[in-house]
Amino acid sequence: MSRFSHHPWRGGALAVILAFTASTAIAQEDMARPMPPDTLEWGAAPPSLPEGAELAVLEGNPMEAGSFVMRLRFPDGYAVAPHTHPTAEHVTVLSGALLFAHGDDPASAEPQEIGAGGFIKVPADHPHRAEAQGETVIQIHGEGPFSISYLDPADDPQGQSN
Repeated sequence: MSRFSHHPWRGGALAVILAFTASTAIAQEDMARPMPPDTLEWGAAPPSLPEGAELAVLEGNPMEAGSFVMRLRFPDGYAVAPHTHPTAEHVTVLSGALLFAHGDDPASAEPQEIGAGGFIKVPADHPHRAEAQGETVIQIHGEGPFSISYLDPADDPQGQSN
């Protein structure tokens, strides 16, 4: 036996070193990834949304299972007709304002203005619509796959009717 094998700190020191090594490996996998606004890569929104919106994915893949974070940028007056999503949608208005209406008949429901800093939680399969007032940027996070089903198939920009 080594002359160090009976020291009370030996086992504890080894455990601390192993724990530090493991936590360092985990920390490297989950390192912070700052994303200043001017570094976001904006592109056209998917064809399931009306033309004119731009999309930036911050984390995950909205089209696959798992969590995601994305931003959408809308021009003034941009509107998304009444629709639902199969999963909950968590929306934060970052700039501009969103007119949001929901319920059994969102087309005729009185919209509520949600300004910058406001938040909306839309449950899965809950009918709603939205319209931008001024250039508006929203951030959506949730669980994928993210999809949109229009209440009136004629509103679907892809021209698909189910």
